[in-house]
Amino acid sequence: MTSTPFHDLNVLTDMGHGSYTASIDPIWTIGNKVHGGSMTSLCAMAARKRLLDETEHADLSGVQPLAVGANYLAAPDPGEVTLSTAVRKQGKQVSFVDVELKQGDRVAVRASVTLGVPDVGEPLYTRDHPLAQLPVEPPADAVSVTADHPMGQVIHVAQGCDMRVDGTSAHFLTGNKGEPEVRMWVRPRTGDENDPDTAALFAIMTGDISTPVTMNRGMFGWAPTVQLTTYLRRQPAPGWLRVMASSTVLGGAWFEEDHTVLDSTGAIVVQSRQLAMIPR
Repeated sequence: MTSTPFHDLNVLTDMGHGSYTASIDPIWTIGNKVHGGSMTSLCAMAARKRLLDETEHADLSGVQPLAVGANYLAAPDPGEVTLSTAVRKQGKQVSFVDVELKQGDRVAVRASVTLGVPDVGEPLYTRDHPLAQLPVEPPADAVSVTADHPMGQVIHVAQGCDMRVDGTSAHFLTGNKGEPEVRMWVRPRTGDENDPDTAALFAIMTGDISTPVTMNRGMFGWAPTVQLTTYLRRQPAPGWLRVMASSTVLGGAWFEEDHTVLDSTGAIVVQSRQLAMIPR
């Protein structure tokens, strides 16, 4: 394991004509399939790299993927993938790049990425979020998700970062049922946190970091994401990210899952919503 596992995930090799290859390590998986949030970050990285390649002499300092709308067509295995990009608009404030992630001949993700400069300074208006009540740093009784923890044996992503779970919200860990809401703390490795571009991509990834909230209702198993839209609102400050995943409607076939991510200053840095399928 390197000191920059998330940076290593997002290393792209330029194949020319807006195409890149990447190698996904097995730690970026849920079960035996690649984690959806990790693929979102790869698509975001490919879009940003294509834009930088297209505008080599322009000042794009501070430009990040502001929004990633991803449709999941297949669940790839860890290993090599190809990312093909197409610039749809190159603007002074907003640019749009489409990305297709394939493994072999099979398309796994089609994404539309919006790029621009995230907000800075004090917001014009903000409302308190319940997640702000969670301590900035995980307390001693937070559940540490390690490789040998039952949760870590499935959520291999925890091997590439530091992950702690609020046990009072994760009822499934004690065999109980509760509201479809899970709270947690996540932090990238030091090398990843110290690089602003990698830290931004990591924050985007955390928009899909939680176990399916259906588990709190006793519904276990694969809950495949069909569509995921993730917003990067601000560049995350160093420190722990606080994450809340929740759902308001668990239907017979479908459910939505929202993620809100706060950084160590209490600012909302990521918001996401996904449409997923109820585990069979």
